[in-house]
Amino acid sequence: MTAPVTVGLLVRIEALPGREDDVENFLQRGLDLVGQEPDTVRWFALRFGASSFGIYDAFAADSGRQAHLSGQVAQALADNTGVLFAQPTIEPVDVIAEKAPI
Repeated sequence: MTAPVTVGLLVRIEALPGREDDVENFLQRGLDLVGQEPDTVRWFALRFGASSFGIYDAFAADSGRQAHLSGQVAQALADNTGVLFAQPTIEPVDVIAEKAPI
């Protein structure tokens, strides 16, 4: 059974001009990194528009969210800020309801 989620992160990323494909590839590679984080129970890479992207992560507890914020994905975001995209916005969220995967 999959752990229910109680908290998450919504990250918004705006690609620098001409770097849209690079940001998409960066996000696809992020799946491998987050796969190494047992407390990240859901992870989605999103595209909102031509140059707007995002990540939604979900965790069973705040301890998992805090571990993620100091993990490899967070470091990769920091390393690529100003190279592939502008400063991301990271919003902590509380999950009030979910439909868990089967």
